[in-house]
Amino acid sequence: MAEAALPLSAPDWCAEKRAEHFRDVRSLTEALAAPLGDADATIQSMEDASPAKWHLAHTTWFFETFLLSEHVDGYEPFDPDWAFLFNSYYESHGERNARFNRGMISRPSLDEVLAYRAHVNAAMEPLLADDELAPLVVLGCAHEQQHQELLLTDIKHALFQNPLGPAMFDAARDPAAKRCEPEWLSYPGGIAKIGHQSDGFAYDCEGPSHRALLEPFAMRSTLVTNREWAEFVADGGYDDALLWLSDGWAWVQENDVQAPLYWRDGEQFTHAGWRARDPDAPVTHISYFEADAFATWAGRRLPTEFEWEAIARGQDCPECDAAFDSAAGNQLDAGRIGATPVMPRGGTELFGDCWQWTRSAYLPFPRFRPAEGAVGEYNGKFMSGQFVLKGASCATARGHSRASYRNFFYPHQRWQFTGLRLAKDI
Repeated sequence: MAEAALPLSAPDWCAEKRAEHFRDVRSLTEALAAPLGDADATIQSMEDASPAKWHLAHTTWFFETFLLSEHVDGYEPFDPDWAFLFNSYYESHGERNARFNRGMISRPSLDEVLAYRAHVNAAMEPLLADDELAPLVVLGCAHEQQHQELLLTDIKHALFQNPLGPAMFDAARDPAAKRCEPEWLSYPGGIAKIGHQSDGFAYDCEGPSHRALLEPFAMRSTLVTNREWAEFVADGGYDDALLWLSDGWAWVQENDVQAPLYWRDGEQFTHAGWRARDPDAPVTHISYFEADAFATWAGRRLPTEFEWEAIARGQDCPECDAAFDSAAGNQLDAGRIGATPVMPRGGTELFGDCWQWTRSAYLPFPRFRPAEGAVGEYNGKFMSGQFVLKGASCATARGHSRASYRNFFYPHQRWQFTGLRLAKDI
């Protein structure tokens, strides 16, 4: 990989496997949206979220814009006006509909957007065998996997606004969460190599790989649970200013926050509607401010992204016989859609269940520089005021994440499946 860790590398897949991956990703997105009617797919509950219909179209616009329009002679866009509707933030590709207005797009209809997807899928088939375009195809698939998770979390937030608490998936029974005794994974300190370190796909923000000096620390083997969070609430955690960062305390006061998002008495809102809250399941839908306050209350702290990655790779970790499997744990599988609600279940895997806040600001690594062209807008320009999250969630497509993966959100945001894992100095 080049020094700038450009997002233009790809796994060493044959053309057939690459084509299969493309089709699987595209099919999964449509399966996730299958329970939604046109009205469901059009609503937008807040500016941070987007309508499901927009996700379906934007991920298609990506392939049409960066592959078909640039690499197929004479290609005509499905509808030239849709570029304005479904561009997200690519300034180099012209004007676009404002994000907060996406919920006002009643037309095109959901059926028309699905026809758009079918058109682009068919047009993409000849390009899937082109090895030179493989990096862009894989980037487009990874981009769509990110939007699969956003589609799930955005529609969950939208359905939550409905007083009837409607279900997206009809799950007859929720599996009980795993109750695991927490242990501590220790790291003796020293120099760790951080960032993407293989020839496989990675986003630009994951590199270049570099060295980080770590002091001795330990990180908990399990995520913080609903039971533990209920103790924090009962102990007045949301009422004690001394536990909170200044900005966090102001956020709590301004928004009257008293519990994680989607909590109500002993219940929580899920993709299957309101369900009894499992005390042993990992707590989720919490902000960075809440995660930091809980860690302070517990006498611990949040790990840095570098500490988390060192443990994930099994680097000099006496309790880690090998690196953690990034494809393990409770993550999104096509076969599980609709069978059970998409929600955390617990366990000792480092990946899955929920994204984990770290205390690291989302900043460029040493020697980082964005890729040239429009794809350079993908990550670098967002390196301001956000925090890094590591791992993967129950809504993350299995195989999408890795030890070097850097998710990032603003400290007040909590509509994603976000939780925490405690760390301590030793």
